[in-house]
Amino acid sequence: MAESTSFDLIIIGSGPGGYVAAIRAAQLGMSVACVETEDLGGVCLNIGCIPTKAMLTSALLANEMKEGEQHGIMAKDVTFDLGPAQERSRRVVKQMTNGIGHLFKKNGVTHLEGYGRLAGQGKVEVESSDGSKKSYDGKHVVIATGSRPRNLPSLQIDEDRIWSSTGALMQTSAPSSLFIVGAGAIGMEFADVYDAFGSKVTVVEALDRILPLEDAEVSKFMERTYKKRGMEIHAGARFEKAEIKDDGVTVTFTDKKGESHTMDVDYVLSAVGRVPNSEDLGLDAAGVKTDDRGFIEVDDQLRTNVAGVYAIGDVAGRQLLAHKASHEGIVCVEHIAGESHHTVDYGNVPNCTYCHPEVASVGMTEEEAKEAGHDIEVGKFPWVGIGRAVASGHSDGFIKVIRDTKYSEILGAHIVGPHATELIAEFVVGRHLESTVEEMEKAMHPHPTLSEGVAEGALAALGRPIHV
Repeated sequence: MAESTSFDLIIIGSGPGGYVAAIRAAQLGMSVACVETEDLGGVCLNIGCIPTKAMLTSALLANEMKEGEQHGIMAKDVTFDLGPAQERSRRVVKQMTNGIGHLFKKNGVTHLEGYGRLAGQGKVEVESSDGSKKSYDGKHVVIATGSRPRNLPSLQIDEDRIWSSTGALMQTSAPSSLFIVGAGAIGMEFADVYDAFGSKVTVVEALDRILPLEDAEVSKFMERTYKKRGMEIHAGARFEKAEIKDDGVTVTFTDKKGESHTMDVDYVLSAVGRVPNSEDLGLDAAGVKTDDRGFIEVDDQLRTNVAGVYAIGDVAGRQLLAHKASHEGIVCVEHIAGESHHTVDYGNVPNCTYCHPEVASVGMTEEEAKEAGHDIEVGKFPWVGIGRAVASGHSDGFIKVIRDTKYSEILGAHIVGPHATELIAEFVVGRHLESTVEEMEKAMHPHPTLSEGVAEGALAALGRPIHV
């Protein structure tokens, strides 16, 4: 049977935005093609979210083994080897990639292998690995090409001595020392992994605290936690240069006091943000507008300024998060199909950092709520008050809830502690349904579970927690 060259929808990119959009569009009855030059799943599945979480799971187990005697596990001469953990992470990736291929077949999505770019009104050109090109017609085109690590002029990634997150994922042994530039979610997750497997980790961050997008109280707590584990952290510092040598890298940075430091390390990880993959897509020729950073400009229905062309995920800016991309993909294709008037609530996108302890948040920080002029009440409940947390041996951290005193609206929720990235969803749903803090508290939470921390956090914001 001849391959079709005409589709209702062509999606360029198969990451968490692209493949989810493709499946949802097929469910809505559209003929769909998804163009991908690499493995299905994009950065998130292949060299991002999924393998990183697999490595972090191994790191958690390594740290748990260090406390094994408390649980009656008297293992002698335990050693930690990053190699098997890295191999396991690649097996996980392979399983998940195959899963997307199966879902495409199940839903009738055509996978076009090659590099896609706009080639005129309603046309997409796909260039195969052998250089051959073929044109396809699409009534609608969604650009979902994602992003890539940003290079600093003073820190050029080579994946040999200077790693991006990709390079950090591919190592089969932990070096003696690792220097990390950037203390956002990516930097701190890899700090967690390499520290667990024995590397001496140093982190430099230009802003005044690590995890700078989080509430200041959370950032300070996590910095103290990492330092207790032996990491060296310099916030408010300026990275200067890296000199690559035969046996390592000599790095220079200036700390917040203005003092210069030089260190010899084995490797450097650059975790200083990401830039959109918006080049060589035919955007200029098609007249598609981008901002000064290269992100494609879209409206609340993910439409570009060119009729029939849409953009979702990292390439469309805002939060560069996989779940935001997937949500945009669904919203976008439902608008195309005329099925929905729903838009993305960018104020209710959860942030998650899968370090140990985990960090998660949604909504405003305390500082943001005050700056916005809200009359607020802040509640903070420690995990030591939750029986399940104490029993599991993971009672560090807290739940912080910020409420507006006028309507008791949940302005923000911040969790640092066990399974924070799972528990934050309760606050996301609560905010989506416009629940009050009282309604969160009145919902019965099972005992003994970590979910009781959500209820206690809500009670704390009302000034009446039970277990503290």
